[in-house]
Amino acid sequence: MSIDITDLRGFYASPLGAVTRRFVGRAIDRFWGPLTGLRVLGLGYAPPYLSAVKDESERTLAFMPANQGVVNWPKSGASASALVDPLMMPLPDASIDRVLVVHALETVESPSELLHEIWRILTPGGRIILVAPNRRGLWARMDTTPFGYGQPYSRSQLKSLMRQTWFSPEGWAETLYVPPLRNRLLLQSAQAWEQVGARFSLPFAGLHIVEATKQLYRPGAVHAVRRSRRLSPVFVPAPAAPASRMASPSLIPPGFTGVSSAHRAEKWPRFSDLYDAQFKN
Repeated sequence: MSIDITDLRGFYASPLGAVTRRFVGRAIDRFWGPLTGLRVLGLGYAPPYLSAVKDESERTLAFMPANQGVVNWPKSGASASALVDPLMMPLPDASIDRVLVVHALETVESPSELLHEIWRILTPGGRIILVAPNRRGLWARMDTTPFGYGQPYSRSQLKSLMRQTWFSPEGWAETLYVPPLRNRLLLQSAQAWEQVGARFSLPFAGLHIVEATKQLYRPGAVHAVRRSRRLSPVFVPAPAAPASRMASPSLIPPGFTGVSSAHRAEKWPRFSDLYDAQFKN
């Protein structure tokens, strides 16, 4: 389930949205690093966090999903925003150095396909900064903010998803410990909530922010090796010795076709007689 672009703009124009932009933007800034000469892409609804890096990078683009809607960005100068299908972005392979994903992963139908597409457009060694709602936090349980829509994630789920899509997680951060309520006194104490939550690593932060690097080599598929059955040697027995010399062809007269047992004794000598005639004389 996605949220409309009008609701996103209205949220960031509110006091609660201003607190969100301040804390989330501060966490993102720790992961950007030097951007001079690099190409940066914001995917989802990233304009609130792209303005700080627009002048430093070589170029900055803002892609917004078709089911969400699009707004013109930046407000002055040539537009750098576009309405796209996030699973088929109109960019060549290895054309972007940094990608910021915010208000996108939790609402897309296939998170793995989205990350595969980001892997495609990233340069070798390129990095992604991913912002996702924490399933244990209050922000994912209340629909008073855009982070209350879609699928929230635990830290282990994000790790598994990143590794399955050929990304190597490098850095983690949690932010938005303040409850997502539009109470003015609560918002004024948001800094104290943030400090206490970060100091004690409390588990109910509103958002996960993870930085990951594109793996240069895709893991190869493992195929089972079919092993042939080991054959045991078969010993062929040697031909048996003839039981008697009568079986030897040399002792069978030429033209012999066989005689009946009744005439054998009359027409042919016994073996003992042949033996005596050949060996005794």
